[in-house]
Amino acid sequence: MPDASKPHLRNKYRCPLSILILITACPVCAELGGDAGSVEADRVHMDAEVRMQHASKFSVHELQTPGGTTIREYVAPTGRVFAVAWTGPQMPDLRQLFGGYFESLRKAASRKPGERGPLRIDEPTLVVDSGGHMRAFQGRAYDPRLVPVDVSVDEIQ
Repeated sequence: MPDASKPHLRNKYRCPLSILILITACPVCAELGGDAGSVEADRVHMDAEVRMQHASKFSVHELQTPGGTTIREYVAPTGRVFAVAWTGPQMPDLRQLFGGYFESLRKAASRKPGERGPLRIDEPTLVVDSGGHMRAFQGRAYDPRLVPVDVSVDEIQ
């Protein structure tokens, strides 16, 4: 048991606990490529209201955050999230939305240091278009391998 009178020991024990919490929480995090049930994790994380629209080719789970940002998660008939899109006055938590794809986003964006303007990433496993300015952001991301055959990427908005 750490001695509470010694802050350096008290902090020593907090770090492993917080890492454990993060590791155990990750499987329930919503993400691009996750299942439809992961939308609920997004809703809770973002304190958002959600509504669902069904189409023959896919369904769209639309989340409205208290700050006014709208996030749309596109779910294939297989139950997998194949795309996400956002628009609003604030950027959404991309780590939450991208899940396992976030590292690919971070690496691709870091290869373009100092560039200003819209972000465009076009890789075999991740396509991202993101841009805007303060109080007016928009973007979309998808994994081309997960987009249903009969869906045009132009439908992801």
